[in-house]
Amino acid sequence: QVQLVESGGGLVQPGGSLRLSCSASGIIFRLYTMDWYRQGPGNQRELVARIATGANTNYADSVKGRFTISRDNAKNTIYLRMNSLKPEDTAVYYCKAARTYYHDIWGQGTQVTVSS
Repeated sequence: QVQLVESGGGLVQPGGSLRLSCSASGIIFRLYTMDWYRQGPGNQRELVARIATGANTNYADSVKGRFTISRDNAKNTIYLRMNSLKPEDTAVYYCKAARTYYHDIWGQGTQVTVSS
């Protein structure tokens, strides 16, 4: 069964940290570009970070220097380390798997709330 499962969300104070995980099953993980997206209240879904098959990374300007995306192909998992969290980082965070000529695969999302 093709599936992405996110975990690690929660409530954190401003300035705090969280690490999100996204575990994949049913795909040849190492062949997929993996993304983290987020959708805040009243906002459109936006790309936060991307890690390609060769481990090249890209980040939204709003998270550069604070967030780090990584992947472990042996565990079929990607991570998003989020430091110096701000209230505006509050959102549902989704992972997505993409491969040329194949349909995109989305996870169900995990809620991150940054609040004092």
